[in-house]
Order: sequence, then structure tokens, then C-alpha cells
Amino acid sequence: MAKDYLELNEELINFIKNQKIFFVATAPDNLEKEYVNLSPKGLDTLVILDNRTVVYADYPGSGNETATHLQQNGKLTMMFMSFDKDPMVLRLYGSGEAISLNGLNGKELIEKMKEKVSPFIRQLICLHIERVRTSCGFGVPYYQYISDRESLIEWCKKATLSGKIREYMGFLWKG
Repeated sequence: MAKDYLELNEELINFIKNQKIFFVATAPDNLEKEYVNLSPKGLDTLVILDNRTVVYADYPGSGNETATHLQQNGKLTMMFMSFDKDPMVLRLYGSGEAISLNGLNGKELIEKMKEKVSPFIRQLICLHIERVRTSCGFGVPYYQYISDRESLIEWCKKATLSGKIREYMGFLWKG
């Protein structure tokens, strides 16, 4: 049932574009003392740059384990799954990087992602795909998308007005 690919094709790109949520997973170098990080992502922040590269705008929220783990070993996995009538799970494996908004690469990427970014993102997370794998998704239940939550954006607005977002985002603050 599983199929492996070296890169995304048109069918897989369309599948990704139709999903309202995806998950990112990273692991620290020391699994004896730390844990794997698995985070859900929404808010339509992902852009497919080419058949082997995807990037998403990363908002503050909980900690910054994804960027920390990427600095340690550079490994990143993304997972997309269908909750509608056409079941499938899609995993993208490869090397990732956290990209500063103020760097040359960050500024170029933000230009390409205009509709996907807001003033509140802390960094961009880029995945350089090394392997693509699909699986059936037959065990994934049906769910109906209602809407995006506004909670994170509202929190960012309030934290910006109070100045707490500068403290929270530290050196990543771009304003």
C-alpha cells in the first residue's frame, strides 16, 4: 500500500494544497534525556517552492523545539493526511532549516510567500525533501473542516501591543 517517491509530483502537490492541517516532527540528538517533538500546523502557511522543497511560516506558540532540533541534527518530517472521502497519508522526509526573517534567504522567501505570512511569524521552516512516502490512510477517521482558529493571531496582536512578544520571541523579533 505504501509508495515511495524521490520528489513531489502534481498529484501529491494537489493533495498537500487541499489539506487544512499538517504535522511536523523533529528529534533531539539526545533521546535519552529529551523527547521527540510533534506539532500540528494550520493557518494556511505552507508554500511548495518546487518538487523537493517546501517552506512554512512558523508562529510563536509553545517552545521552539523544531528550530532547536534542526540546529542539532537537521532532520525534519512533515505529515499530511486526508480526513475526507479520499484517504491518504503523505510523509515528507529530509533535512530542515529554521530561516531567520532578517537574513537574505528569509527576505527572499517572504517575498515568495506574501499571502502566507503575517507580521507575527517568528521564522520560516524549510524542508529539503529527500524521500516522499504515501500510505493508505484507511484508519484515519472522517472530520469536517469548519474554520481556522483565530486564537493564535489574537494572542500575537495582544502580545505585540503589550510588548510581550519581543520578550517571547527574543532574538527572532524582526520589528
